[in-house]
Amino acid sequence: MDRVTSRGGRLFIHAVLLLFAIYSLVPFFWTTLQSFKTFKDAFSRVPIFIFQPTWKNYQEVWIRSLPEAGSTVGYFILLAALALTCLLLFARHIPIRSSWLAIGCLLGYGLLLWAIPQLVYMQKYYKYFINTIIVTVFTILISISIGCLAGYALARYAGMAAVVILIAALAFRALPRLAFVLPYFWIGSLLNLLDTHILVIVALVAVNQPFTIWMLRSFFMEVPKDLEESAMVDGANRLTSFIHVIVPVAWPGIISTALFTLLLAYNEFLLVRVLTQTNWTLPVAISRYTGAEDPAQLTLAAAASVSATIPIIVVILFFQKHLVRGLAAGAVKG
Repeated sequence: MDRVTSRGGRLFIHAVLLLFAIYSLVPFFWTTLQSFKTFKDAFSRVPIFIFQPTWKNYQEVWIRSLPEAGSTVGYFILLAALALTCLLLFARHIPIRSSWLAIGCLLGYGLLLWAIPQLVYMQKYYKYFINTIIVTVFTILISISIGCLAGYALARYAGMAAVVILIAALAFRALPRLAFVLPYFWIGSLLNLLDTHILVIVALVAVNQPFTIWMLRSFFMEVPKDLEESAMVDGANRLTSFIHVIVPVAWPGIISTALFTLLLAYNEFLLVRVLTQTNWTLPVAISRYTGAEDPAQLTLAAAASVSATIPIIVVILFFQKHLVRGLAAGAVKG
């Protein structure tokens, strides 16, 4: 496709993209407004855009009761989270190895998540948030680990077996969610794993694995074979050359695949709803408010939805550069 050089054409394209962005952001913007409204303002016959915002909905979703020094505890938690975030943002300017700094910040986030319920009496929604983090993190780690090895092997092997595996993976991916629910429910009942993180993680990995294999294979296909062959000439074996040579080159693609896996695991509803009774994740927890008979619960649903969206936005902002590079890597050869 030739590049548009005319001023009118470029203005038209930018106008269309701007309208599409507005169309995509308006629902989230309106939900955010609803989350800060009282019940009276939220259900006014005439939409209200100027109002006195309130944090009551967020407090009801997250906090059951505050300690006597509630404001002090809140400021401490907020400052700790901001400090860890700033360390990650400005890691390149700190004279510490980036990997060690990232590990330290992740441990700090984990310690902070553990400390919050020790300091503040939280609602069950916080438990569901922790469940979501556990399920999402382990789904990403397992899916990407298997997907990298399988994708690399299928990218380098051109036999008929590779074609059969890829077609089988594609067919497996095309199956609807309902095709997975009953088998995993039966397996969970047989092994006494219902309502556990393990069963949900295994099911999500199985659902997501064909996608990771196909996507990572496409990225590994773009990596020249000469790189690993040079490493093996220097004495490295296949696994060593893969870890130290191929993975760093394909890292943007791996990050992109991990982000798509994150979205799948983070937003999964059906599998989690059927395979768990109490250890829900955020999408199932939000349905408690949207399915309630009391219309006042809808403002709480808005607050819960916005709260669930913020972590995804933060993660995407952190890895935006890798995401763009990864998505562009498969489109450009040479």
